[in-house]
Amino acid sequence: MKIMKIKYIGLSALLLAFNACNDPEDVDFNTEDVMTEERPALTAGSADFSEYVAVGASFTAGYSDGALFKATQENSFPKLLANQFELVGGGDFTQPLMSDNTGGFAGIPTNLVGYRLIFNGSGPQRLDDFFQANSLPVPPATTNPAMNLGSNFNNVGVPGAKSFHLTFPGYAAANPYYGRFASSASATVLADAAAQNASFFTLSEIGGNDVLGYATSGGIGEDRTGDLNVMNYGDQDITDPGVFAQVFQNVVTQLTAGGAKGVVANVPNITDLPYFTAVPNDALELDAGTAARLTGFFQAVTGIFTQVLIAEGAPPANAQALASQYAIVFQEGKNRFIIDVPMTATNPLGFRQMTENELLLLPIDQEALASGYGSVVLTPDVLQALGVLQAGGTPTQEQAGAILAAVSGIDDKDALDSDELLSIKNATDRYNEAIESIASDAGLAFVDLKSVLEAAKTSGITTGDFTLNTNLVTGGLVSLDGIHLTSRGYAVMANEILKAIDATYGSNFEASGNLLDVGDYPTNYSPTLQ
Repeated sequence: MKIMKIKYIGLSALLLAFNACNDPEDVDFNTEDVMTEERPALTAGSADFSEYVAVGASFTAGYSDGALFKATQENSFPKLLANQFELVGGGDFTQPLMSDNTGGFAGIPTNLVGYRLIFNGSGPQRLDDFFQANSLPVPPATTNPAMNLGSNFNNVGVPGAKSFHLTFPGYAAANPYYGRFASSASATVLADAAAQNASFFTLSEIGGNDVLGYATSGGIGEDRTGDLNVMNYGDQDITDPGVFAQVFQNVVTQLTAGGAKGVVANVPNITDLPYFTAVPNDALELDAGTAARLTGFFQAVTGIFTQVLIAEGAPPANAQALASQYAIVFQEGKNRFIIDVPMTATNPLGFRQMTENELLLLPIDQEALASGYGSVVLTPDVLQALGVLQAGGTPTQEQAGAILAAVSGIDDKDALDSDELLSIKNATDRYNEAIESIASDAGLAFVDLKSVLEAAKTSGITTGDFTLNTNLVTGGLVSLDGIHLTSRGYAVMANEILKAIDATYGSNFEASGNLLDVGDYPTNYSPTLQ
């Protein structure tokens, strides 16, 4: 997906912490007292890593910081796995590398994909914006995405691919990342992967993009559960779980047709990612006076709407009961924002206060929030109308309308409400049921990435000398775009896969000391990375 201008709450306070985050603590010990543990020799068990193919989407490709660029591709989890596989008979592992580290993907005549994000000292910023702001020449982006690099790559990860895109003939024309290495204009991702005749494969994060577009759009798309015709689907729609299961079964069947073994991973709850959690929905912080004024404003809204309903013929008691939902009370300190919802018979004004579980999206305009977006925009006309009410007068129809119109709820595109979150969860749960069942039936190793991300969000995950969590910028696991992993995060993912291989195929990467040291991999890349 493409993420454009992003603003962040409170990141300037993290400056000092950023450079030091996740650094291991200094340990003072006498090396003479350290006993060397004797480990068993590394073995592949029953797995054959001689020809390894990775099938997936953005995570598989190594997408990070809102872009695909060479440095993170070289630290993609499939490449990290291939490095370990090489120790036990694994062969060469090739990837369709970008030509530089800008992340920009230049088409004709304009960029198709923006430059990567960098940390500029106060928050994430696009690389090209950073160079322009510092009066530096902007590095040229990768050119001509239509240029075909050949199709014999071991990494068949295609950023943006949904499950059914893997079997869709001609997908290369719709996705320039696949267009760079598709075997033909009518090829499918699955056929190109199967043509590698892999002895071992990974199949991961398939299903993530099937809900991600819906989530990042704030649920503007459609939940297509029950619709089996993918030709009806838009980019922001949720894929029907039955369609997903059928496609996933087809992919596994073709990848295992020649006897290949492999690993599949389930789909994390994407709403655990900082794109959906970094901006708290209770960030409307008020002093006592402002809280009282807002409470009074919504009492005025309730009174005005009560009179509107009575004028339309509603019994006074019924009018008061219906209008009372808008008498929102604010307190000193943190308060939840107001959100727009569909107008219904039970909520005719179409707004309410957010509930605890509902989420704001990372790109929401912070300046707008500070100016009343998510609560009330108090213009001079509105203040005048409120003054009439406070003086015991009766506002004109225009003044009453101005008060009602001053409510500025969060738009659908900037938030996920309870119904939208339930659609995402239901689809994800059913995808994961299918993934685990199909993996079990095929005798494949299984990685529960959903649980890994949940642990990272709640308590953090400790690996080696590092504790990683899902905090934006400082957490170490998730990159600056709030969705994709850092290179260190991909190392964590690779280790989870190696452990699953050990458990299923009798290898001993973990016991032999051949898991990755996640500290060897960065959490961010400098603007000047060549």
